[in-house]
Amino acid sequence: MKAELVKRPRRLRLNQNIRDMVRETSLDVKDLIYPYFVVEGENVKEEIEAMPKVFHFSIDKLVKDVKETYELGIPAILLFGIPSSKDEVGSQAYASSGIVQRAVRAIKEAIPSMIVITDVCLCEYTSHGHCGVVENGYVDNDKTLELIAKTALSHVKAGADMVAPSDMMDGRVGCIRQILDSEGYVTVPIMAYSAKYASGFYGPFREAAQSAPQFGDRRSYQMDPANSDEALRAIALDIEEGADIVMVKPALAYLDIIRRAKDSFKVPLATYNVSGEYSMIKAAALKGWLDEKVVALESLTSMKRAGADMIITYFAKDAAKWLTTR
Repeated sequence: MKAELVKRPRRLRLNQNIRDMVRETSLDVKDLIYPYFVVEGENVKEEIEAMPKVFHFSIDKLVKDVKETYELGIPAILLFGIPSSKDEVGSQAYASSGIVQRAVRAIKEAIPSMIVITDVCLCEYTSHGHCGVVENGYVDNDKTLELIAKTALSHVKAGADMVAPSDMMDGRVGCIRQILDSEGYVTVPIMAYSAKYASGFYGPFREAAQSAPQFGDRRSYQMDPANSDEALRAIALDIEEGADIVMVKPALAYLDIIRRAKDSFKVPLATYNVSGEYSMIKAAALKGWLDEKVVALESLTSMKRAGADMIITYFAKDAAKWLTTR
């Protein structure tokens, strides 16, 4: 006679209602942040070839789309700007009439409650495509800091609710916190790209942001994908300098880093579900090789399960719809 089974884990998998009751990780639309790319011109909405359903928007079209995003319940957007002209020091990044600054004003005027986070970097604005001031073929850390801080301040003056420095220069969070506080913007949070890896998953973004380096690469300032302890040291430094939210980027190949960061630091944690991660799923779905909805939601849930409090993702609008209909 066979021994009677007492432990039957399948009892709690019997139907959807029971599965929902015992679900350990919950993905909600309020967890999502949607990235936007804004360009000069009028009446522009051009799909980015490597990123299906992601677009370059002119400001007029951007505002309309942001309204739709807000109506889906997504609480925040991350804004990237592509200027019409570039130079060696990325001067359009911190110009008061720059593309991001004008876009922020337009969005905040039209949708005041939308949280507008601005990416703070120089790579989209420099003629060489690097994230800082280049001298003798090397990105000069300390000379870059002043321009990064000026960029952050210009975004906040335009109305940005939060700034997100992504340049990976040493000391950038402290410089931004100092200039914002000295100008009276003590309540503006900083979301730091703290553990940003030199990843191959950024390929489609380089097309979207028109920011590929014209020489060399970014491995002298972005992190080595092989390193884990270094990520914790970098996050600790950013927190010490005044970061309110820290970020791990990319997400899927770095779930272990998200988990270690969440276990080590009791601060809000973001992750960036980057362009390559998005485009891989879109490409496979277009081939019919996988179910886009199922795989996208599974991926986003894995990020929450690993410890992310918020997820920057190009799937945000679709996920918002999927989460309200399933």
